[in-house]
Amino acid sequence: MPVAPRGTGPRLGAVSDVRTWQVPGRVNLIGEHLDYNGGPSVPFAIDRFLTVKVRRRDDDAVNVWSTLPDGTRERATFRTDVAPDDGTVSADDWAAYPAGAVWALGTAGPLPGVDLVLESTLPLGSGLSSSAALTVGVVSALADVADLDVAPLEVARLAQRAENDFVGAPTGLMDQLAVTFGRAGEAVVTDPLSDDDPTRVPFDLATADLALLVVATGVDHSNVGGGYGERREECERAAAELGLEHLAKAGLDALVRLEDPVLRRRTQHVFTETARVKAALRTLGENDFEQLGTILTASHVSLRDDFEVSCAELDVAVEAAVEGGALGARMTGGGFGGSAIALVPQTKARAVRELVEQRYDALGWRAPEVFAVRAAAGAHRTA
Repeated sequence: MPVAPRGTGPRLGAVSDVRTWQVPGRVNLIGEHLDYNGGPSVPFAIDRFLTVKVRRRDDDAVNVWSTLPDGTRERATFRTDVAPDDGTVSADDWAAYPAGAVWALGTAGPLPGVDLVLESTLPLGSGLSSSAALTVGVVSALADVADLDVAPLEVARLAQRAENDFVGAPTGLMDQLAVTFGRAGEAVVTDPLSDDDPTRVPFDLATADLALLVVATGVDHSNVGGGYGERREECERAAAELGLEHLAKAGLDALVRLEDPVLRRRTQHVFTETARVKAALRTLGENDFEQLGTILTASHVSLRDDFEVSCAELDVAVEAAVEGGALGARMTGGGFGGSAIALVPQTKARAVRELVEQRYDALGWRAPEVFAVRAAAGAHRTA
């Protein structure tokens, strides 16, 4: 999200009518670029959060103060009747995310003005879904103060609508489902074609003496424009040529029916990644983490070679992690930057982190941020 001019935040902490929501980021374990193709994914909410403080106003103004992990402060002001392309908030401004959330929720009922304070420990542009955390958080907090009864699944859909139709990011629903339905010790199994709440599977690595490391490369990732939109458009073209509504429903014969080699590669990734999700769910049920690691690495190879959404920094992170003792590693998120993940025995976590850092240093790249995450609770009110 672009950075706005600095502002000064209000003192909401001592006000009795302030409500506080905590919204996690997410890591997608497996199932990359499948949600908008109608396929399953296995993300989980993580223990790095966006905190949303909200206070009702007596007018129709929406004031937003945002503090980034580096201490930078941003401020935006608009009205509750904000709408796409009305000239109030530009789609390429960071404020488009909270404004889009206000606009999307406004379709569910009348809204009061609010003061919002956003504080985040999520690295922006890292592919950990800070944007979904923000939109889900604002929708949840604003529905709370407006006394709107909005079911969790509808919260996720409204947050997706904010990104799709206000910001212009052609995302699927996976991120919003993960940060809404996450639970400690569990991963979420998403099905974008289902009208039911997503299911969950156990995902408590500590009991197996394992850790999941995130390598935030420092290469900014964005779902707005660029390669992400191109990949989605290519998948839609491939599905149309195959006579399918969703590319994830393609069979093995699709690879010989498509003449365009680019569309064939994109389809091959979607087909094999869908199979990897099913295999990963089996390994989780059997606690076969060695096999899960193999699946993660195979996913990265497919994302690198067939879907072509990796980059040098992600590839080096994955290669160094595996060399350092990880059971498997892959890029996570939309790609073209962002983060990689590595499934690591706890006894080798330090060695993996140090080797990744050494490789980056040897290449003259800025040091990556490497940290462990665990499955955490989804969006919830804390005060």
